Amino acid sequence: MTVPSSAETAEPVDPAPAPPPRRTFGLAAATALVMGNIIGGGIFALPATVAPYGTISLLAFVVLSVGAVALALLFGKLARRSPVTGGLYVYPRDAFGDFAGFLSAWSYWTMCWVSIAALAVAVVGYVDVLIPLHGNHVLQAAVAMAALWLPAAANFAGTRWVGAVQVVSTVLKFVPLLLLATIGLLFVDADNFGPFNASGQSVSGALAASAALLLYSFLGVESAAVSAGEVRDPERTVARASVLGTLASALVYILGTVAVFGLVPHGRLVDSGAPFADAVNALTGSSWGGAAIALVAVVSITGCLNGWILMAAQMPYAAARDGLFPAPFARVGKGGVPGFGVWACAVLGTLLIALNYTTGPDTTFRVLVLITTFTGCVPYLLSAAAQLYWLARGTRDRVRPAGLVRDLIVAVLSFGFSFWLIAGAGYAAVYQGVLFLFAGIPVYVWLRGRREAAVRDPR
Repeated sequence: MTVPSSAETAEPVDPAPAPPPRRTFGLAAATALVMGNIIGGGIFALPATVAPYGTISLLAFVVLSVGAVALALLFGKLARRSPVTGGLYVYPRDAFGDFAGFLSAWSYWTMCWVSIAALAVAVVGYVDVLIPLHGNHVLQAAVAMAALWLPAAANFAGTRWVGAVQVVSTVLKFVPLLLLATIGLLFVDADNFGPFNASGQSVSGALAASAALLLYSFLGVESAAVSAGEVRDPERTVARASVLGTLASALVYILGTVAVFGLVPHGRLVDSGAPFADAVNALTGSSWGGAAIALVAVVSITGCLNGWILMAAQMPYAAARDGLFPAPFARVGKGGVPGFGVWACAVLGTLLIALNYTTGPDTTFRVLVLITTFTGCVPYLLSAAAQLYWLARGTRDRVRPAGLVRDLIVAVLSFGFSFWLIAGAGYAAVYQGVLFLFAGIPVYVWLRGRREAAVRDPR
């Protein structure tokens, strides 16, 4: 017997029933959404960011790939239980109640708009390869803001357009990256790799620290689960799209990063603003190759922003329908996209971009990446805990031993993986991430109080 969730017994913020979901994403579109959200700015910007740790970061990529696949399997399993929009908010809410659901939704929403700002900043380095910006912070900020608002406009057109843009942009970026990840391996120079551990930390410390940065490039593995309400046959499609998208992305990531490390000398890679462009230039011996990969990077990151803006609107939409987020987030436009959520993340992302170019881009980008690691891992952790809860309360007559062992291993790996990444993010990122997280508690208190007041006095 399934115990009703707290959301099922609570008064909704809007008495009108939720509009029927527009299930416009098939397997191809859902897989493209996962890949498009994973392969974005991370793969193009992070090889230079983790280069100071040495080639141990390549090992971190392998570890992350295993963990990401475990998370994909976890979300696929949870989506079978709750095949609705909101995913990582719905799972903790159903298992542990409203407060856990709110914390997960708030943390994920924070991760989304902070990540959107970081992705927009990552565009600038590659635009600079195509059109020199000469270090002008006003021009750099304008480019980043344009990279944010153009995909935001696509979201206002509706989920059908979002899915189409994701498929096209994923193909445009996946093919060139795969070519570099294969052909580039034929020309790597072992002398370019540099030391295994260049950080001065212990091996375990350097592995955890580089993995915390690299997790940014794997955020998005949950995309199909969060958008399950828009996916056709979500009980099967979410799991398939999550695993397929994650495996394909991991293959490109690992091979592509090895190629970059082997083509660009370590000392130069550490200071690179566009590491993939530098790698192609080294491969071709001219600048045209770098310009081509820079164009691919701009298309890739813009397509990634297209998917992330949709995600940033859908999570608070699901929570707002239950009265656990401000009511405007529950409003849906004609295209099936929560319009207020798109506006909110775009405006907040714009403010972070402005802050970035007034305090120093290099430092701020790194801080933003680590904050997204923490705020992204909190919903992962709570979702894994929710699965452990459902497994623990399963009755003997409903549980197959082989299935239980498999699901238990996936849930434990996902929980431990998320916990390890939070620890690796560092004290500063965890401190700032906790402040972002706790800033939402007054919002929950106010919404909960107003909802209970409405129940007592419905006038």
